[in-house]
Amino acid sequence: MTASFTERARRVRLVIFDVDGVLTDGSLFLDDDGRQYKAFNSKDGLGLRMLMDSGVQVGILTGRRSGVVEHRMRELGIRLVVQGRRDKQVALEGLLAEAGVDAGDTAYVGDDLVDLPVMRRVALAVAVADAHPLVREQAHYVTQQPGGRGAAREVCESIMEAQGTLQAAVAAFLQ
Repeated sequence: MTASFTERARRVRLVIFDVDGVLTDGSLFLDDDGRQYKAFNSKDGLGLRMLMDSGVQVGILTGRRSGVVEHRMRELGIRLVVQGRRDKQVALEGLLAEAGVDAGDTAYVGDDLVDLPVMRRVALAVAVADAHPLVREQAHYVTQQPGGRGAAREVCESIMEAQGTLQAAVAAFLQ
């Protein structure tokens, strides 16, 4: 982690994640009736829970609408969920207001061009390893792990490390 990342991460009170390509690998599985299926990484899910338990809010902002996403976020206890919004910058303002957090205390994790307006607005912009090259170029931090394969967990643990909460969270599993 760079000093710049650590400084930005210490201030974060809200982390917003895109879904397709960030919490999933970007694959869209559709059956003959048009029903969607998505694969979420359980390790990413634990990272999201640990981050929330450390006092950082977690939100979801995705351009697609899916009952699968609604179900998974409910399972994880994530209540800040905005789906079906292609204009993510407008949706960001609503999420910030709902969370009671300023953009200067917010991180966003994205992977594609539609994420750039939000990434440019928040204090900490993160791109997953397999993000579009321009998105990686604009990010303050690029994960080592690809989307849907541990990138979210990496972000969660990196922010917790910067905030000094990671060791206590891990210690709870060692008792």
